[in-house]
Amino acid sequence: MMLFLAALFWIGVHVGIAGSPLRGVLVARLGEGWFRGVFSVGSVAAIALLVNAWQAAMPDSSVFWVASIGYRWVMAALMLPAFLLFFASVTAPNPTAVAAEAALALEPRGITRVTRHPMLWSFTLWAVLHAGANGDSASLIFFAAFAVTTLLGMPSIDGKLRAKRPAEWAGFAGATSIIPFAAILAGRNRLSLREIGWVAPVLAVVSWAALLHFHRSIFGVPAVIFG
Repeated sequence: MMLFLAALFWIGVHVGIAGSPLRGVLVARLGEGWFRGVFSVGSVAAIALLVNAWQAAMPDSSVFWVASIGYRWVMAALMLPAFLLFFASVTAPNPTAVAAEAALALEPRGITRVTRHPMLWSFTLWAVLHAGANGDSASLIFFAAFAVTTLLGMPSIDGKLRAKRPAEWAGFAGATSIIPFAAILAGRNRLSLREIGWVAPVLAVVSWAALLHFHRSIFGVPAVIFG
């Protein structure tokens, strides 16, 4: 029960407050700076509560399935693009990041040609893949909380940017997409690996390899199993 309530609290903080009209009410009363400060504290408290509730629920968690060795290898491979999406989102201007809406005036470049929400997709991939690897009730609730937050966060962020900067948003949205590669496949944009550069891929590969190696020592379970 505590885990379920913690998951609802996490979703409520991010979707019910930051992603709803309530945000505008609070910003009007507190100011943008104070709101972000209070929201950051609330977000940290929510993640701490969620992690603690997850760990407490694990001993009594019901197991629905055990991930196969093959799935763990597939998951490990798919975590590499998750890392790439994350690092590509933080090493270049990303209009959908916090307080970065001024970048809407720029032409979509790099990873934003692929999707305008690279960071949220990186967390979505992480959450969905780990939910599949941990087939117990506690882990499913834990990772589902993140997946719900990120998936609902994408249209929510789009709505806020549309309201704040309608003219700039129209051009940016017309050349990008929420779904990865949708704008490219529709002919509204093109893929440019050169614009993504080498920094994000190198950081992604190094972080991915390090996590594969240290996963057991950090989290208590190996990322992949050999036989």
